[in-house]
Amino acid sequence: MKQAEAAAKRIGEWPISVIYSSPLRRALTTAEVMAGPLGLNVLLVPGIVDIDYGEWQGLSTEDAVARDGYLYSQWIESPHKVEFPGGESFAEVRERAASAVDGLIQQHPKETVVLVSHKVICQILILSLLGLDSSHFWQIAQDVCAMNLFEVRGGIPSALFLNDTCHLEGLN
Repeated sequence: MKQAEAAAKRIGEWPISVIYSSPLRRALTTAEVMAGPLGLNVLLVPGIVDIDYGEWQGLSTEDAVARDGYLYSQWIESPHKVEFPGGESFAEVRERAASAVDGLIQQHPKETVVLVSHKVICQILILSLLGLDSSHFWQIAQDVCAMNLFEVRGGIPSALFLNDTCHLEGLN
């Protein structure tokens, strides 16, 4: 909760028009804490919900390796080639998340919009916004409650900062 409060304080002086969140409780709670001081409601965007790990959902790393060591190796070495049994492929996740964000960019030209999502989704969206293919997934770091700032001019996104956690300094 302290991390969400620190994030809220950080964005408090920005001209935020709207806050969107994944519908999963862990993201939504953070978004609500951030929206409160701004007097904004949080709107849900199903397209930025976390990846569906299917049969791997909720497994520890050790359990995932024991269940399917080859797939785990592929996840580490070539995540863009992975399709989780009973879950989503990396390509499906990228398509739905990028499509959702493209729609929001069109809906909110020249506005400051906050999205609250999940580590994997943030990494995938950064790649998409920068025009990089998904093989670069592990080159994108995303810490808990980190912020990424993009500006879209003439339809072209530019990264102003990535994985910024300066608002979390001093928190225990």
